[in-house]
Amino acid sequence: MTVFSAASSRSPRTHTRAHVVPIVLSGAAAACAVALVAYLLWPTWGTRGANAPDKLPVSVGGTLFNLPTSAIRMKIQRHTGPQERIDLDFLYPSLEPPGAPKHVTADTVEATVQSIDRIFLSIAAHHDALAPEQRTATIYPRYLDQAATQPEEGLTMRMFRADTPYGSEDLYSAASPALSARCTRDASTPGMCLSERRVGGADLTFRFPRSWLSQWRDVAEAMEKLTAQLRGPRS
Repeated sequence: MTVFSAASSRSPRTHTRAHVVPIVLSGAAAACAVALVAYLLWPTWGTRGANAPDKLPVSVGGTLFNLPTSAIRMKIQRHTGPQERIDLDFLYPSLEPPGAPKHVTADTVEATVQSIDRIFLSIAAHHDALAPEQRTATIYPRYLDQAATQPEEGLTMRMFRADTPYGSEDLYSAASPALSARCTRDASTPGMCLSERRVGGADLTFRFPRSWLSQWRDVAEAMEKLTAQLRGPRS
């Protein structure tokens, strides 16, 4: 009787252990299967966004331009489609888009100030305003001094009269290669020049240092080259 009672008292634990072991083994096998499936199906691509295109087709004033993305100065303008105005800059004389700007702090700003080494360009819809060529031919002569000088071979300079809207500027012009530029005079800051031309429904405004006019033929050819490079296919 004693033996039978001991066997009976151990029986429930034995039966419980017999049921638990298969359940544990089944659970382990299922976990291994899930882990294997997850490993095989786990994506191998990264989460980085796609690289921006080298050039963007942009329509300004209904005229198509193909613009280097890295030359566009404002991030908000770096998109395709119609735009009212877009601002760019290019290294000179290579005419390549500039690289990313260097980080400047208050401690290093004086050491990093350098002379301007690029041409700035704005492209804007003109909405049938007076063309740059017409302004040069009909408006500017009213304000120019009659005397003319020739600072470089083939380049003519005439001063605007002091009592005119352009009193602190001079007008430079040349025939071959063609050049027309309105330039501020050197003062506390170096003089800058502005040269405009019309392409379809847009006006292109180039800005560059006045000192570059010592090599004015190279500057004129650079602006002509940029204009041809940026113009999209004509319809």
